[in-house]
Amino acid sequence: MAGNDLGSLLGGLLGAGGGAGHAGSGGGGGGGGGNVLGALLGALMGGAGAGGGAQAGGGADNPLGGLMDMLTRSGLAGQAQSWIGTGENQPVSGAQISEALPDETLRTVAAQAGVSPEQAADQIAQSLPQAVDRLTPGGEIPTGSIEDIIRQQKF
Repeated sequence: MAGNDLGSLLGGLLGAGGGAGHAGSGGGGGGGGGNVLGALLGALMGGAGAGGGAQAGGGADNPLGGLMDMLTRSGLAGQAQSWIGTGENQPVSGAQISEALPDETLRTVAAQAGVSPEQAADQIAQSLPQAVDRLTPGGEIPTGSIEDIIRQQKF
């Protein structure tokens, strides 16, 4: 349930920013990308397979920082930092996302989104740079719950 809510919020965020700032792939992918990103953030918040409500520990509400750490440890520091910073977003491939995320997390995300793990990785690779860019307008990861951060960015 939390993943679906996050997916709706992220889909709206990505859809709202489709024509602004950075060049992205077609607007039609915004909703699907939002659903996959929502499932990813939900899995990172609640642990793989949990139905949704693990909002207890400090960092659990905002898995964005943890995701950025995961990408950085996987050799994607330059790309991840470009999404947080105010310059141009560097692309990332589905294969790089597959390497960066734990297999169990990617399988869980794919199952929740109703796609294969490879499709999930590709959708994350397409949507994540724009989503992180929109969620970090000041050039740093904001604090608070991910839902609050997303709602603050939607006008």
